[in-house]
Amino acid sequence: MVKSSLLSADGQVLEKNDQTPVTVADFGVQALVSLELGNLFPSIPLVAEEDSTFLRANNLAHSVLTVVTEKSSSPNELTQDDVLEAIDRGANVAFAFGSKPATYWVLDPIDGTRGFLRGNDVLYVVGLALVVEGEIVLGVMGCPNWHRDLSEESNSEDLERGGVWSRSGAIMIAHAGSGTWTRRLSDIQSPSKMFHNWTRCFVDEYSLVREARFCIPDSQTWESLPPSTSLQATTNADQVGNGQILLLRTCCGSLCKYFMVASGRASVFILRARSQTIIKTWDHAIGMICVHEAGGKVTDWKGNDIDLAADQAGRRILSPSGGVLVSNGHLHDLIIEMTASTSSIV
Repeated sequence: MVKSSLLSADGQVLEKNDQTPVTVADFGVQALVSLELGNLFPSIPLVAEEDSTFLRANNLAHSVLTVVTEKSSSPNELTQDDVLEAIDRGANVAFAFGSKPATYWVLDPIDGTRGFLRGNDVLYVVGLALVVEGEIVLGVMGCPNWHRDLSEESNSEDLERGGVWSRSGAIMIAHAGSGTWTRRLSDIQSPSKMFHNWTRCFVDEYSLVREARFCIPDSQTWESLPPSTSLQATTNADQVGNGQILLLRTCCGSLCKYFMVASGRASVFILRARSQTIIKTWDHAIGMICVHEAGGKVTDWKGNDIDLAADQAGRRILSPSGGVLVSNGHLHDLIIEMTASTSSIV
């Protein structure tokens, strides 16, 4: 997808009402995936991040149409209405679910748009999950800037030290009961390698908190999280001392943190729920199954499973008590004990 911003008349990157930046790719990916899913599975609804309101209000539909037309596999010529309708297939008003278990797709067209805009080696993720009768059964994440360890040793300390790494991009896929698997994006484009070169992913084996590698949201600090009362954090892997943990420098969005835990490069991802921030389904559902199938665990801060149907009408909002805890499983109960003393949401 073209790495292009939606710009205002004075050249500023446009932002939505929630002050998050938006790009051609955010809408373009959603349109393309929606078009494909609509053709293949027309009866399954889509829950996705974007809708066309912003494009219509700013007369920007043509910018997205141009990119979608270049990338679409549709044999028919697309119109602006086709693209806008495809985007709106995942919008909040497109489908009402109700309280019963449901089957639907969950799409995050670009998780980590700020990182996407920065370019270079910044991690961002495109994610898609399938929920069947209330259970996540399939998850796919693509990370174009994912770094591959040339020594084939997934060692995040080497990453922190600037070891021998190659930016090759990666795709991760998980299916209920079948594990989590990953491969280079470049192999996907080669017909001869289409069904080869998949590597099974497992979470790391750390069972001591002081040895674990932590990820936190870019909008939060270690000091805002309960474990900070007993453990300090450092980003220098060579200088982790007593009473400290290693805090990995990941990038924008939640899904790349799930990618890190599922691949064994991080041990724990902690997100604190805050009253002014809404936790969205598409930021977590895709990553949840990837971590689960890699042997890890995802719960709220009380150890309860994340309720995908908390938002009965739209399936768009999650309400985890305290926040979300993602771990390799071995450390899960220990981290819950450390967060139990702090029950208020800042």
